[in-house]
Formats: sequence, C-alpha cells, structure tokens
Amino acid sequence: MSLPQQLRGESDFDQLPNNVPISATIADIEEKKGFIDYFMFVIEVKTKGGSKYLIYRRYREFFNLHQILESRYSPEDVDRPGPNTCVLPILPGKVFIGNKREIAESRIPELNTYMKRLLGLPTWLLLDEDLRMFFYQTEQDSQQQPRALRRLRPPTRKVKTVKTTTDLFSSPRAEAMFDFCGSSNAELNLKKGDLIFLLHRVNADWLEGTVNNQTGIFPESFVKIIKPLLDSESEGEVEGPTYSCLRCYMLTPSGVQTRDVCVQEDLNIRPTHKELMSRMRDMFKVDDIALNYRDYQGDLIRVLDDEDVLLMIQLSRGQAAGAVRRPVNQFPWELHVTVASDFSVYNVDA
Repeated sequence: MSLPQQLRGESDFDQLPNNVPISATIADIEEKKGFIDYFMFVIEVKTKGGSKYLIYRRYREFFNLHQILESRYSPEDVDRPGPNTCVLPILPGKVFIGNKREIAESRIPELNTYMKRLLGLPTWLLLDEDLRMFFYQTEQDSQQQPRALRRLRPPTRKVKTVKTTTDLFSSPRAEAMFDFCGSSNAELNLKKGDLIFLLHRVNADWLEGTVNNQTGIFPESFVKIIKPLLDSESEGEVEGPTYSCLRCYMLTPSGVQTRDVCVQEDLNIRPTHKELMSRMRDMFKVDDIALNYRDYQGDLIRVLDDEDVLLMIQLSRGQAAGAVRRPVNQFPWELHVTVASDFSVYNVDA
C-alpha cells in the first residue's frame, strides 16, 4: 500500500513546474532603518529546476502567510485531515519585548524548521498562489545588495578605511559645528568638532557619512563642509543604502518646525498609523500628538487609523502631477503633526 502512494507522490512532484520552491534557508539578517527600525531575513530559495535566488522577508510577512494558509487548509479535526486540508507546521509566535536583533537571531532556527516543513507538505499546497508569491523573487528583492550572508559563506565584505594622510585630505569630509542627537538608528550622533567623512547626499538638506566607525545620515546645517562631494556622489550614484525622505511639519502656537524623515524603505511603502505615531513622537519629542494631512483645499485632515493613512497616500498620488516639484527620492505625501488637544489648526465653522 505504501509503494503505490510513494510512486503517486513522486509522479505528482515530477509534474510540478520547475520554478516551484522546494527548500529555503535563512542566510542572514539585515537591519532596515524605516519608519520603525526592523530586521529582514535574507533567505536563499532553491527551486525544483535547480535555480537559487535570495528574497528578503520580515517576520510579519511570515505571520500573514501563515494566517492565510491556516484559513484555507487547516482541518477542523487535526487528527482527521480532509482531502483539501493538511496540518500546517507551527510558526514561532510574536515577541513584543526585547532587543530586536536578538529576537531576529533567535528566530532563525525556528523559521528554518518552519520553512522546511512547509515546503515538505503535499505537492498541491506548493501550488498555492500566496505561498508561491511569498517565495517568489520580486524585482525589489533582486535589486537589493546582500551583505555577508554569514550562514552561507564566511564574511567577505571589505570595509574602506582612511589609512594614509593622503587619503585623509583627499576624502570628502565635514566638521560638526554643533552637537546633533539622532532621532533614529539611521541618524548619526555628532559632537561639535567631529570629523565626518562624506559618502553621498541624501537630499537637499541631509548627507550620509561616517564618524567614529558609525555610518548614518545627518543634517547639513549642523556641519561645515571642508571638502565637498563629487557631483556623482552628490547625486547618490554610489554603492550603499538609498534613502527615501518624508517631509514633516510640527505645527505649534509658537511656529512650525520642518524635518525630513529619511528611511531605507521604498517610496511605495504604506507605513501603519502606529509606526508613524511612534516615529513622530521620537523625532519631535512630544507624546500628545495627532497626525494630519492637507486635502485639495489646503485644510488639515486628522489621521486616526491605517485606513486614513491609505486615504492620505491615495490622495497624494492625484496631487503628485500638480505644481509641486519634489526630489525623486521624496514621498509624494507629507505629514503635519499637531498637539492632539489643539483644534485651532482645523478649518471648522463656529
């Protein structure tokens, strides 16, 4: 009885397309500095046809996939799965407290086991559209530059350092004129007098550089340029992370503060309301805040949840073709932050 079942299973497997994933292993984790700093799992996928490629996934993408598969295929009676159901592997649970890097590292063996068992399920489940899309290498995946991939091979990344006096005086650099305390992991902390080696220009107001063996971004207004970047470097045509910038305004009775939030996330990203609230609180050092956007008439509209964030982004696309000219790496939507209890900023009839 077992032999015919085994042959039938092998026959089903042989009929699968060559691009179906059959194994996946986490090669590394990489920190991404977005609206909320997080870690991506760098996964090497092997297909039935023998090809290999890398994909980049967050834990929440694993969680979303598992919920979809559970809703479709989990049997009501685990001991008696039906013809179109199967017992799914256990996904490691969410962790809400702790060091993000340590949490990501600890999840690697569990997620490797999860993917191994998931891709070892019946062949018909491997054809599930959402499962295949999870392991599919998107254009965004293919454009990312992997780093050490330390679980696949020894680290080989070379770090460029300034070794000679000639290098010191030929490198683009700046001197910090004031102390600067970054509001996220993407931003450098500077002390007055620090010498910063410049890497490239992020936008009209922000630069990326290295100081004290740390790399990050900082506002140009806090430094004095000693040797400017080359034109190609100013345009961002260098290796390394690229940043998207969101223009933000903090509206208070005493005036308006303007800041750019620079994140390593695509311009098409849709952050959550919770992520935006957390980032704005950190940046403006105010807890009791509200998020807003301007409509076509120029009135402020309060953003209360994720649906409002989506509406704000959708409306910005219609305004993108208007008279406002933005840098290519600037989000088409802007965020206006107000004190939550201040309703004087809204255009309401008395």
